[in-house]
Amino acid sequence: MHFEILIEDLSGKKALDILIPNIIGTEHTFKVHSYKGIGRIPKNLVGNTDASKRILLTQLPKLLRGYGKTFANYPEDYPAVVILVCDLDSKCLKGFRNELHTILNACNPKPETRFCVAIEEGEAWFLGDIPALKKAYPKAKDAVLNTYINDSICGTWEKLADAIFQGGSAALSKKGWQAIGAEKSIWAVKITPHMDVNNNASPSFGYFRTKIMALAESNSI
Repeated sequence: MHFEILIEDLSGKKALDILIPNIIGTEHTFKVHSYKGIGRIPKNLVGNTDASKRILLTQLPKLLRGYGKTFANYPEDYPAVVILVCDLDSKCLKGFRNELHTILNACNPKPETRFCVAIEEGEAWFLGDIPALKKAYPKAKDAVLNTYINDSICGTWEKLADAIFQGGSAALSKKGWQAIGAEKSIWAVKITPHMDVNNNASPSFGYFRTKIMALAESNSI
């Protein structure tokens, strides 16, 4: 099976490029596409035609329509699927999922698609594997890590920064969003290689892993 994975930022792509082979093995193929932010779902479900803007949810209706047409030409013995991975942030999970499925159901043909929402941010997946985090950052502050509740709405990247970045989230925030994004990519590259995909305390990561593994296993030779 082939997996087309859509992720809202570069740090997410760096993490998934490492994690996905550990979940699906070598029998299947995949490609991770990163975007320049999550944006919002367009009200008319048409989507922004300016692909250069690369804002994930804004482009999503157009992307799914395109994948529907492309996947229709894939051989039956090697199907493809779209996996959307994005942060919930402050959205209502039920309402957000309903909006995503409305976009998908408007496609003809409709591509095989799974929606995987990280609660609250992708950094929740790193905090779901404390042993991996500690291998990458042995001096990570236990006093901070011990206060974290998995997949809680708490300012997740700030919590991780407070545990591993010198001066914490306050110091990193002063550097601006570009520096924050660069630091998130560093975290992804350093932490992800140590992660155990079968043991992660983040429920949203468990959901993501289960969906991917089920697809891979049902389409294995």
